[in-house]
Amino acid sequence: MTTLELPTRRHEAYRYSDIDALVGVWPVAREEIVVAAGESGSLDVVETGSGTVARHLVVTLEAGAQFDLRVLLSGPSFGRIAVDVRLGEKADFTLGAAQLATGTETVEIVTEVTHAEPDATSAQIVRTVLAGQATGTYLGRIAVERGADGTDAEQSVRAMLLDRSATANARPELEIYADDVKAAHGCAVGELDANGLFYLMSRGLPPSQAKQLMLQAFIAEAFAGAANEPTLSEAALARLETIL
Repeated sequence: MTTLELPTRRHEAYRYSDIDALVGVWPVAREEIVVAAGESGSLDVVETGSGTVARHLVVTLEAGAQFDLRVLLSGPSFGRIAVDVRLGEKADFTLGAAQLATGTETVEIVTEVTHAEPDATSAQIVRTVLAGQATGTYLGRIAVERGADGTDAEQSVRAMLLDRSATANARPELEIYADDVKAAHGCAVGELDANGLFYLMSRGLPPSQAKQLMLQAFIAEAFAGAANEPTLSEAALARLETIL
């Protein structure tokens, strides 16, 4: 597949995409980000408008570099954020992402994090809330190349379905060719805890407010520690209010 060819659902990274919506924004330009050795950087990607959004971030971290990426994908009828990261020796990458969708919206985050050199660390936290007939997808691959000993990589992926007509897709993946590696992923798809809701309502909260409070805490995990944590959380909360 060349960069100009429109993908199909046979391509793994586009298995759950809205290909018809993708036509209008294809090809998607690569947004190149390079963090020099020993430097640090950060980026907030906030997509809360309507229509179709597709972005492809390509991040290169040189030795000892750090990069903090936060994503809020909420509002587009079709929204796709693809992130490719390559880590040098002792580099550190953090991703905290939240996807919120309702109606017939489709949102997806696709990541490929490559540990190319020793002793690099990466952490990815993705939280998804879906209502109506919305579809939310996370496809995440961690690749540890030969010689990248001392790698420490982790993924935490959780999706919350507010309606059983919504669909969550998740595929965390590890590919390891090095020794002395710590790599872990966790994935869960579920509904709001009934006992937790009952407890909050028993304390006088109406059902909608109880749900909002639980979902706010759920989404906050993606933005914990971010430089703009209050702003990101406020934007997510505003969207939650419309979904509920």
